[in-house]
Amino acid sequence: MRLEYPTNIRVVRLPCTGKTDVLHLLEAFRAGADGVMVIGCLEGECHYVRGNIKARRRVNRTKKILDDARIGGARLEMFNLSASQAQRFVEVVNEMTDRVRGLGPNPTKRPAHNRTGGQGDKIE
Repeated sequence: MRLEYPTNIRVVRLPCTGKTDVLHLLEAFRAGADGVMVIGCLEGECHYVRGNIKARRRVNRTKKILDDARIGGARLEMFNLSASQAQRFVEVVNEMTDRVRGLGPNPTKRPAHNRTGGQGDKIE
């Protein structure tokens, strides 16, 4: 069975979601991400004991920061899945994609004509 999910998803693998840092999450939005998902082990089943619990706290803290910055904490979500839940993975990716689509583009994105010409930027 081949499962498909939106092609605009970029997967960043970590040994454990416990390695997720608030700064990494904020950097994703600064770099222009419209939404970010953190997907960790099922609670109580973390291979690194409490990594997913630490990640959940960091995600919740980051959501508050995003709300305070008027970017929107709803653009960030954490899900707990096991490796055998491929169908559920596709469901949460589609759910999050729909949510972010409804929220619209990241409000911190600068239009192409206002960019300063950094690496990879197109100057018009």
